[in-house]
Amino acid sequence: MSKYLLIVESPAKAKTIGKFLDKNYIVDASMGHVRDLPRSQLGVDVENGFIPKYITIRGKGEVLRKLRTAAKKADKVLLASDPDREGEAIAWHLAHSLKIEPDSQCRVEFNELTKDAVRRSVKAPRVIDQQRVDAQQARRILDRLVGYNLSPLLWKKIRGGLSAGRVQSVAVKLICDRQREIDNFQPEEYWTIRAELLSPDHEQFTAQVITRDRKKIEPKSEEEAKAIVAELKPETPAVTDVIIRERRRFPRPPYITSTLQQEAGRKLGFTVKKTMAVAQALYEGLPVGKEGRVGLITYMRTDSTRISPQARQEAVEHITATYGPEYVGHGAAGKARGKVQDAHEGIRPTRVGRRPEDLKSFLTADQLRLYKLIWERFLASQMAPMVYDTVTVDIAAGKLGLKASGSKVKFPGYSVLYEETEEDNDKEETTELPQLKAGDKLTLTRILPKQHFTQPPPTYTEASLVKTLEEQGIGRPSTYAPTIDTITRRGYVQRERRRLLPTELGFIVTDLLEQYFPEVVDAGFTAEMENRLDSIEEGETAWTDVVREFFEPFSIQVEDAKEKMAPVKLEEEVTDELCEQCGKNLVVKTGRFGKFLACPGFPECKYTKPFREGTGVQCPDCGGELIVKTSRRGRRFYGCDNYPDCTFALWDPPTSKRCPQCGSLLVRKEPRTKKPYLACSNKDCRHREPLPAEDEKISE
Repeated sequence: MSKYLLIVESPAKAKTIGKFLDKNYIVDASMGHVRDLPRSQLGVDVENGFIPKYITIRGKGEVLRKLRTAAKKADKVLLASDPDREGEAIAWHLAHSLKIEPDSQCRVEFNELTKDAVRRSVKAPRVIDQQRVDAQQARRILDRLVGYNLSPLLWKKIRGGLSAGRVQSVAVKLICDRQREIDNFQPEEYWTIRAELLSPDHEQFTAQVITRDRKKIEPKSEEEAKAIVAELKPETPAVTDVIIRERRRFPRPPYITSTLQQEAGRKLGFTVKKTMAVAQALYEGLPVGKEGRVGLITYMRTDSTRISPQARQEAVEHITATYGPEYVGHGAAGKARGKVQDAHEGIRPTRVGRRPEDLKSFLTADQLRLYKLIWERFLASQMAPMVYDTVTVDIAAGKLGLKASGSKVKFPGYSVLYEETEEDNDKEETTELPQLKAGDKLTLTRILPKQHFTQPPPTYTEASLVKTLEEQGIGRPSTYAPTIDTITRRGYVQRERRRLLPTELGFIVTDLLEQYFPEVVDAGFTAEMENRLDSIEEGETAWTDVVREFFEPFSIQVEDAKEKMAPVKLEEEVTDELCEQCGKNLVVKTGRFGKFLACPGFPECKYTKPFREGTGVQCPDCGGELIVKTSRRGRRFYGCDNYPDCTFALWDPPTSKRCPQCGSLLVRKEPRTKKPYLACSNKDCRHREPLPAEDEKISE
């Protein structure tokens, strides 16, 4: 019998796959990439066809020695890195490092880690797809050319430790542009006039004044609103028309990477990075009782919503048995944006029969919540649409025209299983109206004028930023998590109450890049570059041509910026705290691990101390200040600065307001699908109250 060495990327994946294969297979892990461009130099020969200089990554020498030894003992080596461009490149690098012919039948890939899928794949190896490798290599070289030319420029002109990149710089610009739009927004006043009415059967409903003499009216001031109220008061409203239309709301398709990241952010409060880490664990496999270790979801880096016939059949059988045949739909298919890499399916459970409730004792809380989201979304995508009637009632009151809208569900369809977020839903009224017909006389009981102001666009959250990046074709599913992680670590953006807010540094870097390197921060240019990378994978373009077309004008801009870009001095935030060694006021610095306090006398004085972020809220136990702290697992909480003498702490942001019922501190609560509110920090007290209006709006 032949002996096989199967190389995957992670030990967890190796452990899962090892359970499915017989003793003729040895499964080992490369621990990710084994070769890359050197960190200490450009590593790209720009004078001779952009030839990359690859070296063994530091710390991977022992891994490669172990794999080479195992490869010598095997009759055949199979490379099973992840089924995407980056995975193809890892397989290519492994082939070179282990002296395997890339055009031999050495490449296998798994879209799901189940026994049948793994056994089918190892029996059908293929050659390494050089076009996918070239596309990934072009991305890597482009990112290196941008980063290694712009980053030193930023170090020299602004400060050390900064970086720039093709996707990250566009992401920062989007956030900065949005913040400027918010800052410059001028709210405009407008009013709505709603009327409370009684039907002939004395059922109450509301309608809004929308026309006068059949022309739309939009009151802009209190005076205009009062005039409409005065005009409406003496009238006897009557129904002029009732329009009933049957509508269908179809389910959303299965998740792709970006929609999973968005929905996990909105519904579960996960960061993009956390979503991908949890999904990776579900894909690579976990022990689930008697089944042993098995992959629970299909590959989570995909932009295709395609579903296999086998998965569709499983879903149909489950829906029929659980809800009835009338709940089976035709299968939702999403609209493709640009060129979709359709090699994979959408993200779905590997077996529908593994219900979330059956896995409760085997998964962590976060794993279970994400799995449940994926399981429900997939099943819902294969279910029948929701059917409902929309009702529009036109009402006349003298010269004024009013309109009331409502809806009534006739058949719940997929909604019996899956609850869409507010952003997913259409904006129809969901109120059920009384039975009305043309000619019905109505009783006016109350007029409700209300003042409004137009609102600025919402601040970006991780979910909404991912949605924008996807819609504009910037980056690819695998790039969103590292992009957001990078721009926050570099100090260009900070997270605050789930929002992404640009820092002064973010504005400065963005403005300089926009002035000297407009293409680097241009969303359209970056999206077109993604299309060019796709064309490499499809064999339409040579990767060297794509790199050359970008680098030649870019290198001229670099030389121009070196000469013309003026140094920028960042104003340091000076604190009241004094250096314990020389007495100077400490300043706030930002390093790899966030903010810290340092002496401005560096390098003569090297004194530093941790940064203390206060809340301005007094500790109710000892009178100290509640400050922001971080748990061992990286979660923010709020504890007394007199710790360990005082151990008072809260998970939610504290406010200085006190509970009117028990006197405890009120904290800010931010539910994932509802508006934020204030709640009592005392678990035995259930007092809640609305958030102050000026503090209420948080982007979704």
